[in-house]
Amino acid sequence: MLKRAAELQGRTMTDFVIAAVQESAQRVIEQTEVIRLSLVDQECFAKALISPPPISPALERGFAIQSKIVRSE
Repeated sequence: MLKRAAELQGRTMTDFVIAAVQESAQRVIEQTEVIRLSLVDQECFAKALISPPPISPALERGFAIQSKIVRSE
């Protein structure tokens, strides 16, 4: 089967197998690293970047703690 497919594409078996493995690897990487959002989610994300919500008191405390830790190191 692989030999026939390689012949149909005018490739050697080695070239055919390497190309197939590269295509498969690219798909796996895209499926795990690329985040796909619906149009509504894209708009929500863009709005959050443009107009982020105010910083909460808990986040302010976290920044203060982190700042103390970084300065003491």
